[in-house]
Amino acid sequence: MRKKWSLFNATDFQTLMYPCFTFGRILGLCPYKINNSTFETSKSQYILSIIVICFLCVFEMMFLKNSKIFTKISFQTTITFLEVYYYNILITFLIIITIILSNPRMHLLQTIMDISSGLSPKSYQKLSRLIHTKDIFGFFYLIRLISIYFYKTHIEHNHILNIMFLTYAILSIYQMDMLYINCVCLLKACFKDVNNNLQQMQELIINSEYVPMLFYYKQRNPFLIMKLKILKKQHMMISNTVQMLNTIFSVQLLASMIIIFGQMSLDLYIHLFQWQIDGLFINLNGQFSEFILSDIIYYIIKLALIVWACETCKNQAQEIRTTIHDVLNSAKDEQIKNEV
Repeated sequence: MRKKWSLFNATDFQTLMYPCFTFGRILGLCPYKINNSTFETSKSQYILSIIVICFLCVFEMMFLKNSKIFTKISFQTTITFLEVYYYNILITFLIIITIILSNPRMHLLQTIMDISSGLSPKSYQKLSRLIHTKDIFGFFYLIRLISIYFYKTHIEHNHILNIMFLTYAILSIYQMDMLYINCVCLLKACFKDVNNNLQQMQELIINSEYVPMLFYYKQRNPFLIMKLKILKKQHMMISNTVQMLNTIFSVQLLASMIIIFGQMSLDLYIHLFQWQIDGLFINLNGQFSEFILSDIIYYIIKLALIVWACETCKNQAQEIRTTIHDVLNSAKDEQIKNEV
């Protein structure tokens, strides 16, 4: 990013997405670069992505081979094994799908950057307060959570591959979920911009009705029709981008939701079952209480952010429909009504 970047003070698409793209490049999830407002593939990042895929496949095969899934295990460890198996398989599948869809995702980001180029710097600055906060502070909160887990479980040093895989997988899933939220927030801002332009046009139509000047009327009418055509084209591009976003992120979002609900349910079941055995109802031996609370908070916040972003974007898109009816009721010219 050659443009000057400042925390909570974004002025365009590049400065707004700078933290997200930086973490994505570190993890090998963003095999592209921006050159003169154009996304280009990066060979070094693609090589890193291929290495990551190969490593994950080899690690998964070694894990399934060395696991005791076909041996007799006790009832207390059944749920734990189930959690480990489903978690590893889902995470591996999710990361592979993420890297395979890198090229379509690059075209999606290029389209969003082109559409959002018309937003004002004030809109970018307002978005940066949310996006930079969750991207930066959420990333380091997750690292802290992983550190607590490894510290509480006392994993041996010979399991360093398990530690690396789990850390990379959790950070990668978080990063892609945050990228999805960032795209939804940008599209919501674009819908809001279209809605504001329609409201300004409505005020212009209402005020111009009281000026019965033939010369002014002849100049005003083509101007309004041209502006309506521009807004129609802009709205169509945003709607098509929303469909593209849903297509690219649908599998990833579904797998992420399964991981969220499955992880929370299994964690609660394991520890409630342990409470029942040990007769402890407040503190689980003081070993995992802090980790459980932090883990649940993390999943709840991430789920709430995804739901909030989708719902607010949908409401903003539906608000345009109401504004269009208001503009139609305010217009008296037949050509303007037909265009609306």
